[in-house]
Amino acid sequence: MLSKVVIANRGEIALRILRACREMGIKIVAVHSSADRDLKHVRLADESVCIGPSPSTDSYLNIPAVISAAEVTDAVAIHPGYGFLAENADFAEQVEKSGFIFIGPRPDTIRMMGDKVSAIEKMKQAGVPCVPGSDGVLDDDSEKNIGMAVKIGYPVIIKAAGGGGGRGMRVVRSEAALLNSISLTKGEAGAAFGNDQVYMEKYLENPRHIEIQVMADSHGNAIYLGERDCSMQRRHQKMIEEAPAPGLTAEQRKEIGERCAQACRDIGYRGAGTFEFLYENGEFYFIEMNTRLQVEHPVTELVTGVDIVREQLLIAAGKKMTYKQEDIKIHGHAMECRINAEDPDNFLPCPGIISRYHAPGGPGVRVDTHIYSGYRVPPYYDSMIGKLITHSDSRDSAMARMRIALDEIIIDGIKTNVPLHKNLLTDAMFLAGGVNIHYLEKKLGMG
Repeated sequence: MLSKVVIANRGEIALRILRACREMGIKIVAVHSSADRDLKHVRLADESVCIGPSPSTDSYLNIPAVISAAEVTDAVAIHPGYGFLAENADFAEQVEKSGFIFIGPRPDTIRMMGDKVSAIEKMKQAGVPCVPGSDGVLDDDSEKNIGMAVKIGYPVIIKAAGGGGGRGMRVVRSEAALLNSISLTKGEAGAAFGNDQVYMEKYLENPRHIEIQVMADSHGNAIYLGERDCSMQRRHQKMIEEAPAPGLTAEQRKEIGERCAQACRDIGYRGAGTFEFLYENGEFYFIEMNTRLQVEHPVTELVTGVDIVREQLLIAAGKKMTYKQEDIKIHGHAMECRINAEDPDNFLPCPGIISRYHAPGGPGVRVDTHIYSGYRVPPYYDSMIGKLITHSDSRDSAMARMRIALDEIIIDGIKTNVPLHKNLLTDAMFLAGGVNIHYLEKKLGMG
């Protein structure tokens, strides 16, 4: 088993990883920026190393500093969490070249799946359904691109091959706007991702966002842990996630899940991962694979009973997974609300000191957060300060528990999006289940 692990992240996910490590008897090294000296996991870790000043570019994204922290503390492995360097193939490669274990997929896998075009090609080869599109990057042949858009059928969407996080994409509804949109997206992609390659896909008007959680070890074993519905989102950023997806049948789950597990075997995947799909009219369309732990992993843990972080650590240590596919059963329903330090009306970040914090409780309530009374939310990082998760035997009961938990939680001193979540948990369309990815923006008057 791994003897000592560097947690190359911050906030709630760093605390989540620390808890799993402590439960398994693994010593923890917390790396942190100068702004994060008082984070909960830093206080609880066996050792801590300051790796730079407050800006993430000088600390959490500083690859030499993170690896140096592993060297000076005699750690054996590095867990990247999510965000920051979690899907950086160069980081994973340097970790392994430096003699440490990267707790995640192999660098070449991250690189392959990080390029959306190569990922789609691999998924098609594995039999995973994909959105009709250009089957490769677009070149500078205008007539060819116009003909391709006609064949696919408007509207189409132009996407950056190296994009992510909802950036580097543009919807095109007519031939008149096509060539200019391709040019603009290429320019944005080059500036944002250092890769100006783009591709074209059919734009689905009213899809849901459904994703499949997978796990795979180094011994050729791969399983799927059911699905999550993440359709309640704003500007491609998820707000509420749930498992299982409302209205999805056991047969649909098995069919798409088995294809994803087989794709993992085909590409030699290792660790935790998520296949993301658009789902419309009963059909799944692959859009990308996240080669890391997801923010929303707790809902899957609650309905399956699988500790995903523990499995990550076991797999990284070269062990076989604890579970086989036949062990995975879906029990009840789970829901997660992302709690952000932001104004619920205009979504502007609201850093500051939390003067009073009280966590909700009761049956089926889980709170993943690093905040405490007196904690200062810094202005340098993502605004998410926690996740409120509920689980029960039915979706209606899980939502009832969520409403109670949202009423109980107290976070004073800063503004949060708790009022917005309360509003959504009484929304008739959401209560019915199966809203599409555009629903929230339309509700907020943004689309």
